[in-house]
Amino acid sequence: MSEEIETTVKASKALAAAGLTDMVWGHASVRDAQGRGVWMKAAGWGFEEVGPGQVLLVSPAGEVLAGEGKRHIEYPIHTEIMNQRPGIGCVVHTHAPALSAFASLDQPLLPISHDGVVFCDPQIPRFSNTGALIASQELGVALSETLGDAPAVLMPQHGAVTVGPDAATAVMYAVLLERACRTQLMAMAAGGPEVWSDKAEAEFKREQVWNPAQRDAGWQYLVRMAERNER
Repeated sequence: MSEEIETTVKASKALAAAGLTDMVWGHASVRDAQGRGVWMKAAGWGFEEVGPGQVLLVSPAGEVLAGEGKRHIEYPIHTEIMNQRPGIGCVVHTHAPALSAFASLDQPLLPISHDGVVFCDPQIPRFSNTGALIASQELGVALSETLGDAPAVLMPQHGAVTVGPDAATAVMYAVLLERACRTQLMAMAAGGPEVWSDKAEAEFKREQVWNPAQRDAGWQYLVRMAERNER
């Protein structure tokens, strides 16, 4: 089993362990080391169901180069972001309800909790071209342009995408983004929020709380949880 396949399986199962599964929708991808495209789960499988036999190598043109099964129609999310940002090694797309609920409010995401400091300064972008599926190269390019250099992009009426140099980062950003949106929705429902970190504290917490070692600790926990769930 190649390292890319193993990592795609781990990313998928970690997302499931974090509660971000959406039946058979949502997907994570890993850059192919030989530049042939992206490794991602086949369509029709949930995150928690992914094993080596459910991982495909998909070219930028959408051709399945390795593996068995049907590719996801939204593969351009992954191929175009990878194409536009060479430093990205993993892309995650999820449909957690809190993401769509928060994105619909057109409110800035505030650093109410530790989770929010990753996405507040600069403010996380929103992709407004469409709420439908990213099923063409043109929409994939547009989404990538909206993402820019950010760690994530909200997709109103749809979900969100997170990215990172590795699976640990992209998966943890997906988890943190969902939690940050959910926390702010809870605060708003209670009549707030009234307080949150200022710019200086948020900047300090990004390094103190979510440095690479801390992100990796969270990732390793999710991997262990996924392994326990399979026993």
